[in-house]
Amino acid sequence: MIKRILGTLAAASIATPAAFAGVYVNVEANSSLTGTDYSSTTTDVHVGYEDTAGVVDWYVQGGPAVVAVDGSDSDTRLSGKVGANIEATEKLDFYGELAVLTADTDTNLDNAWATKLGAKFSF
Repeated sequence: MIKRILGTLAAASIATPAAFAGVYVNVEANSSLTGTDYSSTTTDVHVGYEDTAGVVDWYVQGGPAVVAVDGSDSDTRLSGKVGANIEATEKLDFYGELAVLTADTDTNLDNAWATKLGAKFSF
């Protein structure tokens, strides 16, 4: 049942124009390597909501994250992101994102936090 719902949401998000505000599904895999030494892949399966307020496009999303570390069993945690894109001018945008991944329950480690800040200039 959940697979059917996620599939329907994914199909709807693909078929919907980019300017659409509302619910979406985002599946993303991020792998880590140093040189040719693979260390891990984290796959997020998020449900999110996006909207626009004036010149600001914003989103919030979250869900399970499967963390597969090289040589270890995979671990399912929770992750989430909030972000925004601000149109400063017709050709200049600023964007930012705050992400969190909960700690592995088998360790004493803290939650992992990440930020992203940037600017995009279009010619």
